[in-house]
Amino acid sequence: MAEAHQAVAFQFTVTPEGVDFRLSREALKHIYLSGINSWKKRLIRIKNGILRGVYPGSPTSWLVVASATAGSSYYNVDISMGLVNHIQRCLPERYGPYWTPQTRALLSMAVVSTGVWMIGIFFFRQTLKLLLSYHGWMFEMHGQSSRVTKVWAYLESVQHLLDDEEYSRKEMLAKEFQEKTAPRLQKYLVLKSWWATNYVSDWWEEYVYLRGRTPLMVNSNYYVMDLVLMRSTDVQAARLGNAVHAMIMYRRKLDREDIKPVMALGIVPMCSYQMERMFNTTRIPGKDTDTLQHLTDSRHVAVYHKGRFFKVWLYEGSRLLKPCELELQFQRILDDPSPPQPGEEKLAALTAGGRVEWAQARQAFFSSGKNKFALDAIERAAFFVALDEESHHYDPEDEASLSLYGKALLHGNCYNRWFDKSFTLIAFKNGQLGLNTEHAWADAPIIGHLWEFVLGTDTFHLGYTETGHCLGKPNPMLAPPQRLQWDIPEQCQAVIESSYQVAKALADDVELYCFQFLPFGKGLIKKCRTSPDAFVQIALQLAYFRDRGKFCLTYEASMTRMFREGRTETVRSCTRESTAFVQAMVEGRRVKADLQDLFRKAAQKHQNMYRLAMTGAGIDRHLFCLYVVSKYLGVSSPFLAEVLSEPWRLSTSQIAQFQIRMFDPNKYPNHLGAGGGFGPVADDGYGVSYMIAGENTIFFHVSSKFSSSETNAQRFGNHIRQALLDLADLFQVPKADS
Repeated sequence: MAEAHQAVAFQFTVTPEGVDFRLSREALKHIYLSGINSWKKRLIRIKNGILRGVYPGSPTSWLVVASATAGSSYYNVDISMGLVNHIQRCLPERYGPYWTPQTRALLSMAVVSTGVWMIGIFFFRQTLKLLLSYHGWMFEMHGQSSRVTKVWAYLESVQHLLDDEEYSRKEMLAKEFQEKTAPRLQKYLVLKSWWATNYVSDWWEEYVYLRGRTPLMVNSNYYVMDLVLMRSTDVQAARLGNAVHAMIMYRRKLDREDIKPVMALGIVPMCSYQMERMFNTTRIPGKDTDTLQHLTDSRHVAVYHKGRFFKVWLYEGSRLLKPCELELQFQRILDDPSPPQPGEEKLAALTAGGRVEWAQARQAFFSSGKNKFALDAIERAAFFVALDEESHHYDPEDEASLSLYGKALLHGNCYNRWFDKSFTLIAFKNGQLGLNTEHAWADAPIIGHLWEFVLGTDTFHLGYTETGHCLGKPNPMLAPPQRLQWDIPEQCQAVIESSYQVAKALADDVELYCFQFLPFGKGLIKKCRTSPDAFVQIALQLAYFRDRGKFCLTYEASMTRMFREGRTETVRSCTRESTAFVQAMVEGRRVKADLQDLFRKAAQKHQNMYRLAMTGAGIDRHLFCLYVVSKYLGVSSPFLAEVLSEPWRLSTSQIAQFQIRMFDPNKYPNHLGAGGGFGPVADDGYGVSYMIAGENTIFFHVSSKFSSSETNAQRFGNHIRQALLDLADLFQVPKADS
């Protein structure tokens, strides 16, 4: 059978004459093709390494310099200022029959040309480095002048949130910290900045993500939605076949370094380092801290369906399976009637519960035998796939449908996602897709870049037949998916059930309200002469004040990928300017012109803070690193302890879109994803993500906890709607019918 040939390369029997080897030609063929594919990948990486090493130079530029040097010699013009003749005199006069004066001259010119070329590359690199290190353009292009980050930036961000007595106390702590503790801590950070590529990112990954002991589900992982206004097919296996094929195509581009960097405002390239761990990555639980396991390659995916785990190969030899062949494999899983093994159905609940419990169970029950082999198949997979039995989609006539879709992606039933994998690709019964993504390895724009490629490739390049199946004819002799085998004792099953109960309580406590805001989008906001992000953030401040009757510390994530290995910085969106505008709006005593002036001041302040954060002049990551140093040194700092313990009761994030221009959104207005979301950061707070999806609509994802009597996600969502409408009315811009 075909699967036997793929599984075993060498068969042998013992005979009286010795060992008789029978070589399987088919298996050897696959091994040969696999080796060829591996060497092709290595050669591509070597080539890219050479080109990177001489960037911004190129073989063509070297040829131009060498031609110019040789050409000048032909016309008796020495542009090398005697270097060619000097090198020629240093070379031995006799060295074999082909060592002629002409050979010596050509070699001398090649050496000089290479030296000039390398010097040019060095100066070009230094110039480019200086240009990319300059971030003033972000301010000057908007008519703003650069300024040094204020020492008291933190105090400025909280002054309007505190009474006079509390602010005076904070000011005293800050002054004491600045004069006594900060200089010593800062010296260590300066030393680290000389030694490390990025003085923030490794500590941020370790202490914010990997050392967290609470469940990843809801608390850390986030979700991403599919296109919601159109559907290509209702066939679950077919949609998944196209998506998985597109993902491996993207991984191939990533391995070959063929993916162009995303440009900040279309001007400066942003660091792509986070993409390196997108595939073949798993978070491994530990008692004190987790680790990220990343493999250079993986040739299979792990699949979950109806309580069973499967291993599906992505290649036949060195050939990537076609979408129709992947559809065949997934359909075989859907048609498999076998029941789950004891303890198998809820096994993934271990990844949804506490990290310490999972680490202990992994060590006790999954460190040897068939359990280790099966767990390795999951953890060493390119990514995880969940074939769900439920159907979810967005029905504009049923507002609750989008929220139910989001809840299914955020936590599912607490055991049908492998929350430790870099991402889980979820396929619902009606062909709708989505992602659940682990947060430690990268931030949302990175997985968004992959997702845009997958959705664009699925729709515009791969396509489907009239009946909704993948194009082409599969090879029916493909080896079927491999069912993973487990031997889970009753003690382990008890731990699994305990983790499931923890996860279920957490999932049941999450209130998620997702909605599409239809009256207007980016087009109308631009007519107000402000940035769309500032407009939405000020609307969120107005909505929160109406919801809670007070202001709170507000977190907005900003990218710092203009720096090597940069991740995020915090924009403290609740500013004095925004609170002044909100209070004036709520009081209703100001004339419209005054309100517009207050709004523009708040918007300008927000835009300036966002640019400062993007250019490394934010305050929160710096304070975080000072706090880490203080812990290493055993230095007590009441100021840092208070800053790092303050709750973010409003945590917000804008979702990036159109990072890859695979189609014209004006030509295909319904090809819109709804973005994604995350759980609330504080027990009595809100998590809000939003995507300004084109010119005429905005998607919001609002989360809170049922256990908090002070929050209600749907109530806050309605306040957001009204706040946006009120801001539009302030500028008297006509809106579409809601």
